[in-house]
Order: sequence, then C-alpha cells, then structure tokens
Amino acid sequence: MSLQKRYLKSRPVTKVTFRLPGEAVERAHAVSLVGDFNNWDPAANPMKRLKSGEFKLTLDLESGREYHFRYLIDDRTWENDWEADKYLPSGFQHAENSVVVV
Repeated sequence: MSLQKRYLKSRPVTKVTFRLPGEAVERAHAVSLVGDFNNWDPAANPMKRLKSGEFKLTLDLESGREYHFRYLIDDRTWENDWEADKYLPSGFQHAENSVVVV
C-alpha cells in the first residue's frame, strides 16, 4: 500500500493516489476507498483493479488538512493503509483509521 501526493501550485488541492497491492486483497472482487472526504460512503469511490492485481484511485483533496480513511474490501473486510501518515482511533471498538496529511 502506498500513498502518493502531488501538490498543485495552481490551486489549494493535492492529488493523492491510493494504492492497495494485490497481496493485500488476494481474491477481492471490489475495493472502495471510504473516508471522511466522502462521508464514509462505500459507493462514492470504488477503486480500479489494475492488471497487476492492485487497486488504485486518485482523488483531489483540499490541502492543509488531515483525512481519515480505510479500504473496504468486497463490502465486508476493512483494511488500513500500511504506509499511512498516521493512525488514529476510529471510535469503534479496537479499530483505527488510516490518516493522510496533505
């Protein structure tokens, strides 16, 4: 898993690419990026499966903020990003959210 950030000079937005490698998803059919940037809506940001088996999605996020997120695999399994900028409690029992800082 990895987060790639590209800061734009023309506007206060950062292009963030979220990647979930094939070995993290095994035989998954669908992965969604779910977070506070989309009101935790699993249907809002489905990720695209690449030929390599990994899932990928790029979003424009407002710079100067932190965003909580997780990956939802096949509508049943939650996964954090192994290379998130940090992790914070989610408010659910024994769970943490990944955090990206832009």
